[in-house]
Amino acid sequence: MFPIPENCFVPISEIIAVEEREFNKKQRNIGRWQKMAKLHAFTVYYVKRARNHRWRCSDVTFWCVDEHLCNQWTQALKESLEMQKSRPKQLLVYINPYGGKRQGKRIYEQKVAPLFNLASISTDVVITEHANHAKDNLFEVNIYKYDGVVCVGGDGMFSEVMHGLIGRMQKDSGIDQNNPKASLVQCNIRIGIIPAGSTDCICYSTVGISDPVTSALHIIVGFKTFLSHHYYEGTIAYQPAKRTHGSPRDKESCRTGCYICKKSEKQLAEQTKEHGLKHEEGEEEWKVIKGKFLAINAVNMSCACPRSPKGLSPAAHLADGSADLILVRKCSRFDFLRYLVRHTNQDDQFDFPFVDVYRVKCFQFTSKLSEDNESNVMDIGKKRFGQFCRDHPACCCNIVNSTWNCDGETLDSSAIEVRVHCQLMKLFARGIEENCKDEAACSQSSIEQLL
Repeated sequence: MFPIPENCFVPISEIIAVEEREFNKKQRNIGRWQKMAKLHAFTVYYVKRARNHRWRCSDVTFWCVDEHLCNQWTQALKESLEMQKSRPKQLLVYINPYGGKRQGKRIYEQKVAPLFNLASISTDVVITEHANHAKDNLFEVNIYKYDGVVCVGGDGMFSEVMHGLIGRMQKDSGIDQNNPKASLVQCNIRIGIIPAGSTDCICYSTVGISDPVTSALHIIVGFKTFLSHHYYEGTIAYQPAKRTHGSPRDKESCRTGCYICKKSEKQLAEQTKEHGLKHEEGEEEWKVIKGKFLAINAVNMSCACPRSPKGLSPAAHLADGSADLILVRKCSRFDFLRYLVRHTNQDDQFDFPFVDVYRVKCFQFTSKLSEDNESNVMDIGKKRFGQFCRDHPACCCNIVNSTWNCDGETLDSSAIEVRVHCQLMKLFARGIEENCKDEAACSQSSIEQLL
């Protein structure tokens, strides 16, 4: 690591390039360097993190009067960069010039290619001319001379490249990928995504932002956000939401006048009338699951967005006092990618053997590192964790290299407890109204509801 202004440090793994710097007379006539006969320097280009997961290329110049010392630093840094084996040296790039707003070629030439050149990455560029051009081409080229394949386009372009690579690997291994009983060979060639489509859901889901420069920098320093395939090992304990209606896998979406939320409101009113503000909680049974998880998600609403029209859990209800706990167990990269893609279409994203979903009123997670080996695993559900607040002096969280994302805010802890409180807030919103093509039918339905 080396120092840069403002007492910051940049790891070698996030240096993009190192270049020698030459000076003219105007550059030399600055401050205390003005009296020196000759200056030597080198510039380090590195990844700078901005807001909202955005990355940018920044640089800092180091000045030196000793040419030999300057050369030593430059050589040492370049050798360190050469040791970063995960970095690509040669890439095959497919550009879809028709996707999105037809800006793919311009985005690549103006924003991505200069960064690849700076990082000394050589590229072979193919401009696709028709559907499945990239997929067909991947069956013909020598893919093994490349460190990765980059697709410039949207989700469709990524899907085409992905299926092309997978198909090519099966063909070269003599495997019939259309045989449902065949075990497919894993593809070791990495894929990079430069967003230039209309949705860019895959890029957004794996990088956190749909930004060409950010994606290019991820590729340069080792695109590992998804491909590193990290998993979390530990124990999940949860209490099922027995008093709520419906299940995460039914087709009952939360809409205007949702009867499930109304029933929960009625139950809450009766409970308040009987017990007051002090709600009595029985010792309900805790369910315990131990394993390795690629993702642990909990939502108390569908979390739908333009890129995922159905959301993480299409049948979740905002005001029923429960959350849908989604557990994605350790699986292959390809299977996890299939799960992510399901969020962009109408297929059931829970219809995988490695995905479980439960409707819960509370749950807890304890990482394997922080589990108490002397306690019975069935008692884990009864433990109470300390208050979550990084700035609170009384906080007793045990921080062990674990971070949770809570609506964009990060919580650092290896143990977490999540509890759902029912209808604490009210919104200026009626809910999502169902589309109705027949106005007469809609009017009749409204009259029946009023009656």
